[in-house]
This record gives sequence, C-alpha cells and structure tokens, in this order.
Amino acid sequence: MEAAGLGLFMVSACLFGALLEHPASPVRQALPDGTTRRVLMGLAMGATAAAIIYSPWGQRSGAHINPAVTLTFLRLGKVQRADAALYMAAQAAGGVLGVVVAATVLGSAVSHPAVSWVATVPGPPGVGAAFAAEVAISFGLMLTVLAFSSSRFARLTGLAAAFLVATWISVEAPVSGMSMNPARTVASALPSGIWTGAWIYFVAPPLGMLAAAQGFTALTRGRAHHCAKLDHPPTVRCIFCGAGTAASSREDL
Repeated sequence: MEAAGLGLFMVSACLFGALLEHPASPVRQALPDGTTRRVLMGLAMGATAAAIIYSPWGQRSGAHINPAVTLTFLRLGKVQRADAALYMAAQAAGGVLGVVVAATVLGSAVSHPAVSWVATVPGPPGVGAAFAAEVAISFGLMLTVLAFSSSRFARLTGLAAAFLVATWISVEAPVSGMSMNPARTVASALPSGIWTGAWIYFVAPPLGMLAAAQGFTALTRGRAHHCAKLDHPPTVRCIFCGAGTAASSREDL
C-alpha cells in the first residue's frame, strides 16, 4: 500500500509535469506564466496527496509515503523498527516504479528538459538555500501533522498536509524543487540519473521532521496521543495502535 501510494503520487507528478511544462502541451501554450503553472501543479499534487491519504489503502497503511515521516514516527515510538524498515523500502521502490510506468506511458515527454523527470534539484538561490528551505518546509509539515493528529481535528490531518504540499510547491519549489521526501527524490533520480544535490533531500527532510517531533514533544510534555496515521478512521484496523480491530472484524463477517 505504501509502495502504491508513492508510486501513484509520482505518476501524477510526471503526468501534470508534462501537461504543464512540456512545450508541445496545449496547457503549457495557453498558460505562459510560470507562476500560474506552478500554482496549478501545487493544486494537482495537493489533491493527489489528499486522495491517497483518504483512500482505503491510505487509511489502512497510514499514508506516510515518505521515509522521513516514517522515521519520525519511529523516533516517537509509534512504529516498530521492522515495520519502519519495510515501509521505507516499499516507498522507495514504489516511487521508482511510478516514474518508470509514467515514462513508459508518456514516452519522451517525461525526459524532455522542460519536465526533466520531475527531478528535485536546487534552484538558482543555491545549495545552502535549498537545504535550509527543505528543513523548514519539512519541519512545518510534520509539526502540522502532529498538531492536527493529536487534536479534535484529527480527521483533518490529511487535508492540512495536502494543503501544505500544494502551498510549498506553489511558493517554495523554485528554491529546492520541493521534495520533503528522500524516496520522492530517488524516484526521479534513479531512472534519470539526475542526482544534483541529492544529499540535501536525504538529510534535510528527516532533520526538519525530527526537529518538529522533538519540539512538539517538548511543548506537549509527551502527553499528546497521536498515532502513526495521517487519517485514522475508527472502522479501519490500525497496525500501530490496534484501534479499529473489532470494527474491522465485524465488517469482515
């Protein structure tokens, strides 16, 4: 489920990347302003993230689709080590497969320089700015996830996360390419060979999210009762906290 989640996210990224940026695309020709296209890309990927989080599979796995998210929940004691390792491996494999599938279907549109395999690379401000931006947006995402999931608005956690994905792509993408996700970066880099500044996306997102978890734990004095899911419906079995098991069993009957 985690593999499929990031795989579908990357298929969507390649599809909308080609649609909005390839010179032959009628959408690209109709929208010459780069900022407008970037906002539309943000909306498309935010909607994709929300759809994955609230899908039946996303509700079952927790829809981490990001090794940095899984690592942070591991640090908080919400995920077992074996589960975390399998989640992270599945996320990377699924992301790569998603890009390969998209490239097979869309052909040279994905590899065109204007689309460039939707790779995440540092923007004109440079490596330092990209690193700082990735730390900041990763910190913001995880802090939001923890705050929402530990509140009476827990069912809105996925929407809040999707809103930030859309916002960061619209605003921050020119600085770092907006990854927040080591597996998302690998998904584009492995098939394309574009590894420019890849270390940033392996280090900065986990650093930002772990810092957010540390800060949130300190602020709440460890009293928050969040679980390692972005959407935690009561009728769906949770492998992390065991909730929903009875309801799921009744449904299976």
